[in-house]
Amino acid sequence: MDQNLLQDAKEHPSNSYMPLKDVENNQLGIFDRPLPCFGCGIGWFSLLLGIVFPFMWYYATILYFGNYYQKDPRERAGLAANAIAALIFTVAALVAVALVLL
Repeated sequence: MDQNLLQDAKEHPSNSYMPLKDVENNQLGIFDRPLPCFGCGIGWFSLLLGIVFPFMWYYATILYFGNYYQKDPRERAGLAANAIAALIFTVAALVAVALVLL
């Protein structure tokens, strides 16, 4: 750690907080806030809710292909899982319709 930061921390009054910053990575504390939807993120919440309402998978797929995860990279895995679930659901629905029509 940089010695200047340690010196500044020693000189800072002890009754208040001092924000520490990483010299190499300025964006270290950007994602400290919790994810929306009960802390699991929009992607994983949509995946779970999609079991009851499958159209949620399509909504999250649109978010995934719209690069919504650029706002918060932690959302990428959940949104990608929704895209896969939407694909599987679509194929299964098409096979079911094809079997009914035959």
